[in-house]
Amino acid sequence: MVTLVETLDEAVEDVQHGATLLVGGFGLAGMPFELIDALIRQGATGLTVVSNNAGNGDVGLAALLAAGRVRKMICSFPRQADSYVFDALYRARRIELEVVPQGTLVERIRAGGAGIGAFYCPTGAGTALAAGKETRRFGGREYVLEYPITADAALISAHRADAMGNLVYRKTARNFGPVMATAARLVIAQVTQVVPAGTLDPEAIVTPGIYVDRVVRVHAPAVTAGTES
Repeated sequence: MVTLVETLDEAVEDVQHGATLLVGGFGLAGMPFELIDALIRQGATGLTVVSNNAGNGDVGLAALLAAGRVRKMICSFPRQADSYVFDALYRARRIELEVVPQGTLVERIRAGGAGIGAFYCPTGAGTALAAGKETRRFGGREYVLEYPITADAALISAHRADAMGNLVYRKTARNFGPVMATAARLVIAQVTQVVPAGTLDPEAIVTPGIYVDRVVRVHAPAVTAGTES
């Protein structure tokens, strides 16, 4: 059953040192900024973070990296024009990196949530990304064996939640949130509104409350690209 917590600090208080985290967001759109800031205050370190990017600018995930809390990044796009925090850490050999093609990353997370043991994918076959991985040929094409990703916790950002934890998202802020919510033992969602059960249109609910463990309302969330109404 979902718990509606009063504060961001309470929402992340039991994230452990060395945890693996799924962090939503596509660049800055849909990133759970306030949950990340609370995690920085909480102090967990040695984290493995799975996200689309390796942080932008000096906010959100980049701030978590700058605080020295992340041991390893698993992502699709570690470098952009404003990924200077990650760049500096990686060049100084202070952080590990696993690059996963975007579609493969999503499918590995989905497989983790669906209980799939492994799957074959053609993406990356014959490249450095397939080094050390099992490959097979199907229909004359080479495929790479990929394993699912699961996590100790997922930090996601949604627009609204009801009292049962059902979530709806806003535009491109939806991105990785729904699939990440299926693949973590503890799912923590920050939202801008919490409404009574039965208020949300069932056809608009994207993440059913059965996947969500904690919901915290953010009264003044960061405004990011792709999230405006």
